[in-house]
Amino acid sequence: MYRHNQRQIQFEDFDLPFGGKLRSDNRWVRMAKFIPWEEFERDYCKSFKDSGLGPPAKSVRVALGALIIKERLGTSDEETVEQIRENPYLQYLLGYKHYKDERPFDPSLFVYFRKRFGKKKMAKINEAIACKAMEEEKKATRPPDDSDEDPSAGPSSNRGKLLVDATCTPADITFPTDLKMLNTAREKSEQIIDILHGPLKGMQKKPRTYRKIARKAYLSAAKSKRLSKNKMRKALRKQLGYLKRNLKAIDRLSAQTPLTILKPRYYKNLLVIHEVYRQQQWLYDHGETRIADRIVSISQPHVRPIKRGKAGAPTEFGAKISVSLIDGFSFVDRISWDAYNESADLIEQIEAYRSRFGCYPQSVHADKIYRTRANRKFCKKYGIRLSGPPLGRPPASAEKQQEIKEQTRQDELDRIPIEGKFGQGKRRFNLGRIMSKLDITSEAAILVAFVVMNLEKWLKGQFFGPFFTFMAAVCASVRSVSPFEERSAAIWCRSGSVLIV
Repeated sequence: MYRHNQRQIQFEDFDLPFGGKLRSDNRWVRMAKFIPWEEFERDYCKSFKDSGLGPPAKSVRVALGALIIKERLGTSDEETVEQIRENPYLQYLLGYKHYKDERPFDPSLFVYFRKRFGKKKMAKINEAIACKAMEEEKKATRPPDDSDEDPSAGPSSNRGKLLVDATCTPADITFPTDLKMLNTAREKSEQIIDILHGPLKGMQKKPRTYRKIARKAYLSAAKSKRLSKNKMRKALRKQLGYLKRNLKAIDRLSAQTPLTILKPRYYKNLLVIHEVYRQQQWLYDHGETRIADRIVSISQPHVRPIKRGKAGAPTEFGAKISVSLIDGFSFVDRISWDAYNESADLIEQIEAYRSRFGCYPQSVHADKIYRTRANRKFCKKYGIRLSGPPLGRPPASAEKQQEIKEQTRQDELDRIPIEGKFGQGKRRFNLGRIMSKLDITSEAAILVAFVVMNLEKWLKGQFFGPFFTFMAAVCASVRSVSPFEERSAAIWCRSGSVLIV
């Protein structure tokens, strides 16, 4: 059962037991008034069946607001609930009419909040917030005599810059190795044997697992400073033998004790263990180190290794995402647990830009992997300049070569903000380590991080916007200013950068 959320209350109507009123310029109050709750509620309530039974579910404002608070403060589920209980501003964000000195909900509900939103709903929320913030920032920072047209745009109708890139959001798992995976699978299989043998205790002898001997053999290889290839294969062979023995014991026990006595978590582990054994046995028999859909975590079997080639971390384990950055606001175009070539997403990202703003971008700034012939052909067809040097021989003219060199350098500088956005998400928010354990909840957590970053960008724009508008107007009113300086002032005004005079 679900009850529709109530309308937004004014900050003067929020009752405080100790008197006084909430400040209207507080960040949480401004955020509560900015987010279009009613628009999100129409889509959110469709996930509930109105059976009339049970207590009503938490409203979209409580669910989404709690996720935003958790991400913004960087706290755990339990600590976030305590922060909401203690802070009237956070309760106002969740739509409360008066202060309550009690827990708003159980911390375990955060899992259901992420499940209910999922990837598609959270992506729509992020896009709606980003587009609304861009529209308000555009109105606030536009000089009085400025039009919607980009001064640097040519005769075509293309406007704006599109920055695209991809990154990996690492999951909270230990660094996987073949030996470690087999040892973990063996230990979890021993737990399943203990559970299945429970009803038969005293009636028949428990199957042997040799867990102490297997553990000693694993530690002997894992703690070795220099482990030769032959010794590694010997250690792998031993762990494969122990795991095979355990799986056979489970098959025998399942004939007497039904697998239905296993909790869903243990039954899921059993299925994953079978696949881990199959993969590791194939790798051992064929002497290979790569296999399709390789499992790197038994508790999170959806996680896959992503080859990034970065210094210090050539391989990351988590979801790969493709992101578009427009005027400092982020749009997540794709989330995948399997590795993929991000250059195949460029055309879709450009088309998404057109659907959002009604025109193609004037320029697209991406790294070298995006500059394929298909992408160059598409950009040329619609008059879009793709960053980077053109194909073919360099021109004979030295001036033309210098112009291309300077333009390429400027394109690299223009692409810096999207790298900074990834750094902000991984260092300030939770993109550096996704703590959620399920694929659907992890995808929701990734998108919540971008929602909060877009809200942060909007809050900063509300603070600095009037200053940038004033400085741009001053630069434009001075007759002695050059066209380049006038254009630079407009760019500074829109990008949200700091202008020093």
